[in-house]
Amino acid sequence: MGIADKAKNAAQDLAGKAKEAIGDATDNERLEAEGKKDQTEAAARKAGENVKDAFKK
Repeated sequence: MGIADKAKNAAQDLAGKAKEAIGDATDNERLEAEGKKDQTEAAARKAGENVKDAFKK
């Protein structure tokens, strides 16, 4: 995975955090859940990147 993929994952994580915060502030459970889902997806991709990076060494 390249730098662009890592940046995309970081952006997705940040967007997820923002969605979750807005959903929490406005009592919008759907938006809050969507934010958590985005964060989970970004974390899973990051874990995959870490595994691939470990095998490259």
